[in-house]
Amino acid sequence: MNCLHNVVGQFWGQTRNGLVLGSIYAMIALGYTMVYGVLQLINFAHSEVFMVSTVVLLHVFSEWFGVTGPLGGAALPLVLLGGLAAAMLASGITAVTIERFAYRPLRKRGAPRLSFLISAIGASLTIQYLFSLMDGRHSLLFFTLPNLMGNTPRKVPTVMESQSLFSVFGARITNKNLLVVGVAILMLLLLDTFVQRTRLGRGIRAVAQDPETASMMGVNIDKVVVTTFFLGGLMAGAAGVLFVIQIGASAFWAIGFLPGIKAFAAAVLGGIGNIRGAMLGGLLLGMVEAHGAACAGSQWGTVFSFAVLVGVLMIRPSGILGERVRA
Repeated sequence: MNCLHNVVGQFWGQTRNGLVLGSIYAMIALGYTMVYGVLQLINFAHSEVFMVSTVVLLHVFSEWFGVTGPLGGAALPLVLLGGLAAAMLASGITAVTIERFAYRPLRKRGAPRLSFLISAIGASLTIQYLFSLMDGRHSLLFFTLPNLMGNTPRKVPTVMESQSLFSVFGARITNKNLLVVGVAILMLLLLDTFVQRTRLGRGIRAVAQDPETASMMGVNIDKVVVTTFFLGGLMAGAAGVLFVIQIGASAFWAIGFLPGIKAFAAAVLGGIGNIRGAMLGGLLLGMVEAHGAACAGSQWGTVFSFAVLVGVLMIRPSGILGERVRA
């Protein structure tokens, strides 16, 4: 009874929270679902692709732009766009690198599926502990590592102060809420349009449906696979930026673990391999987690979301919208 009272009393506020969280989960889930649709494999290193974006965002905000506090005026959108572009690019490159060294050699040799799983887990652990061991004695490309990682979480500078803009049925909508949901919707629409309307997008759908026939019809399988990983990396990178801005999280070598697991659950919930299913699954998972937290406390939100996942899969194992990469 107390649970019902809490859910009803906090309904609109938790619905707002669910939409925000679900938007982030949906963006991460797209990386899982696209790779599965094309290769029929789960990229268990995708959570590290998400993590890399938070690390790069920390560096861009603190080192490139020298941010020490909330910004305003024209500086705010410029810094946000700069951080978003750098984080997305870094995550995209990370995803492509994982494909090149953890997946492609096995794919070329026709290795069994278990080998891909082991390779993905190995890549995940390698990236995690590489970032955890970084210190002042090392440098990576264009930045120095002590300002980025190590075992101590690093607080990402706050560039955007939370401001209440309006209310919906008593639930305050802030500028951060609108930024997260707005960017997520834009990114999801762009990806959906790319897969549906472009030649390369048709190639992705063709390979997902029948790779052998697609290859005989002239589709470059390697190009499709690299593009798929890169697009998934871009989405995870954008999700990492939005996650940090909304939650105020610190960059940490293991920050991607829990969001990655939840996003994988969202992809399965919506229908692994189904692009719109990943979007729907992410939103549903966010809603269940938010309202579950209202019912029994924030520590139980994750339990509720995974319990619903198990229940749905018992009734419909292929997920809500079914499998396969389609829009």
